[in-house]
Amino acid sequence: EDRDIISVAFEGKDATCTIFNLRGGKLIGKKQLRLSISTDDTEADIYASVIKQFYDEMVEIPDEILISTEPPEADLILEWLKKKAEKKVVFHYPKRGDLSSLLKLCHENAVLQLKDIQLQRMKKEGNLPYPVKALQRDLRLKTLPRKIECFDISNLQGTDTVASMVVFVEGKPKKSFYRKFIIRTTEGEPDDFASMFEVITRRYKRLKEEGGKLPDLIMVDGGKGQLSSAVQALRKLDYENFSIIGLAKRLEEVFFPGEAEPENIPKVSSGLKLLQQVRDEAHRFAITFHRERRSKRTFTSELNEIKGIGKAVVAKLLTHFGSINEIRRADMERLIPVVGEKRANLIIRHYNEHPELLEESDVRGQELNSEPELPPAD
Repeated sequence: EDRDIISVAFEGKDATCTIFNLRGGKLIGKKQLRLSISTDDTEADIYASVIKQFYDEMVEIPDEILISTEPPEADLILEWLKKKAEKKVVFHYPKRGDLSSLLKLCHENAVLQLKDIQLQRMKKEGNLPYPVKALQRDLRLKTLPRKIECFDISNLQGTDTVASMVVFVEGKPKKSFYRKFIIRTTEGEPDDFASMFEVITRRYKRLKEEGGKLPDLIMVDGGKGQLSSAVQALRKLDYENFSIIGLAKRLEEVFFPGEAEPENIPKVSSGLKLLQQVRDEAHRFAITFHRERRSKRTFTSELNEIKGIGKAVVAKLLTHFGSINEIRRADMERLIPVVGEKRANLIIRHYNEHPELLEESDVRGQELNSEPELPPAD
């Protein structure tokens, strides 16, 4: 068959188009176009524009045009193509098979061209990642969100509630700035709103005392309730000019202060993808710290069950060996210099009598060793 395969890629006001020309079933040519669009244009609008402009020139019109999305007024466009080509022309929207693979390959070419355009602009404008600019556009921020601080709460049935703060600078994680918090004001029933109020208060009260500057964007993992708690904490600290949002997990909805309904950022936006990356990192960091706290509490109780081993000795063991798994696996030669021969014997005997703990240590050791090193808690 004689076919043209057309695919577009777009972000903001930049758009690119790749066209594969197949004649007699063979790829004989490829054309790449750079397009100028408005931020209101949909994918279907862009396809319609490309088809009208490209085939208005002196180019051969094939029997079939493959695209991913039906353009508006498709019947009128096909009638126009039929008159120009003096033959029937059809649109095809392949979803599977070889033609779908060709369309996917065509789209990858368009994406690469778009990324190259964005890279050239970044070089001209000081290497600022495009997603940061896209986020400013999507959230209608007055300044570029070069520095983002994001907070997440983690607990299990109200116990060991902790919070995390991750920091992204110019679209990249800055792990030396990460902080973790042990929540002090909520016990028993989990209360994410009160926990968020506490962590925002502690973080920005300290920042104010140190004469620090608020980040360009504050972000909380959650919906209207978490966002309201964070805003209340900032206002109680007498902050007035700040940019803050909440990102809800379920539908990736963005909440703004004072707005009753959330807003949706286009799923293809680099700005939304950056928000998701920041949110997911805050969640990972909070879960890691929560698991560490819960494990330490459980393991400390385990050591306290050994008769003749007091709190001071438990603290000494954990300080020296770093984890319960190392204590479980330690032999007499490693234990004696730390706690003496008598207590070393008690520890060895305890684990000999409870071999199931040694088996558990292998699983827990793999889990804990897979996690990154954490900065100290605030």
